[in-house]
Amino acid sequence: MTRPHCSGQTALTKVLNRQRPDRFAYAPNYWQWFAHHRNHGTLPPELAQCHSQLDVIRHLGLDVFSRNIYCDEQRGWWGGLAEPVFQGLEAATREWHEGRDLLIERSFRTRAGTLTERLRYVWTESTLVQEKFLVDDYESQLEALTEFLYARRWRFFPERQASWQAQASQDGWVIAGELHSPLKMLHVLLGPQNTTYFLMDQPERATELLQLHETAMLDLVRQMATGGVRVMMSMDNLDSAFHPPHYLEHYSAAYYEQAARLCHAHGAALLIHACGRQRDNLQRIAALGVDGLEGVAFPPLGDVELEEALGLSHDTFIISGGISANEFNRLQTRTDVFDYVCELLTRLRPFANRFILSASCNTPYTAPWDKIVAFRDAWQEFGTT
Repeated sequence: MTRPHCSGQTALTKVLNRQRPDRFAYAPNYWQWFAHHRNHGTLPPELAQCHSQLDVIRHLGLDVFSRNIYCDEQRGWWGGLAEPVFQGLEAATREWHEGRDLLIERSFRTRAGTLTERLRYVWTESTLVQEKFLVDDYESQLEALTEFLYARRWRFFPERQASWQAQASQDGWVIAGELHSPLKMLHVLLGPQNTTYFLMDQPERATELLQLHETAMLDLVRQMATGGVRVMMSMDNLDSAFHPPHYLEHYSAAYYEQAARLCHAHGAALLIHACGRQRDNLQRIAALGVDGLEGVAFPPLGDVELEEALGLSHDTFIISGGISANEFNRLQTRTDVFDYVCELLTRLRPFANRFILSASCNTPYTAPWDKIVAFRDAWQEFGTT
């Protein structure tokens, strides 16, 4: 396998090149946390001059390894460097407010009927939820869904990627988090429960639709790889509860393998966003050529310790994580945080060439600022490899 190559000598760059850095890379995700406190006017005074998540990361002196510094958190869970394009299909978006909540309704008119999805950005929790899936009765809407997927492709905007990478500058790398697997496509459009029923009830039609999405995603991978992207991510929440091994093998493995091959041919890396339980899929994912998992959860939120995950995968497989919402709740004092980080990094020091200290998988908006600072200080204290 040809490894992606990234120039420079930052800790993150060394990890991407599978070289041992002088210190652990530390690239937390403050997307929801920052948006919540900015929007609610509760940022700590020392962040008064920070206008973005990137500003906060820089203020703390941390690494940038982010697939959401460029995202609009009120309108999507990921994306912003590419946009869907519908050939011969009428698409419309309507937005309105209910109190402080933002509602977004997207409709697509096909010859077989109109498909509509509705999202709500819950202001009090700074969280985007899906109130209505695009397809809520796949038996009656199957022809419309098929037409929708035949029409949908994506267009990558390299100038956006270049602009954000220039803003990140020498602090790290902007990840193009624009992709999602065929199975995740069904989860997003039908919901996980109806996805399972659909795969069982109509396997041949399901295979047709999965292939349509796979083709569109691989085209986007090509656009990004040839457009200068050096790290991209498939935003799949790769939890074995929703991506059990037999589903992974039948519905997503070919996509991951081809996407990884395309990335490597152009000197890029492919990661997958992970949530929940990973143990059952780790070895197969690594064998497909994927470069790593982002935000691996460990007990009690996940089912594998980080050093186990690194051991189960091969010796070039990257894993990020280490600080979950659970740590912000259970570690009560600065001393507790220091003890936790010291113990964690001691365990993971043998894997410093392919581990990135980060969120598993997000920093909750309830996290106290003093704990965020304590984690930074503990990393500075114990992060030498």
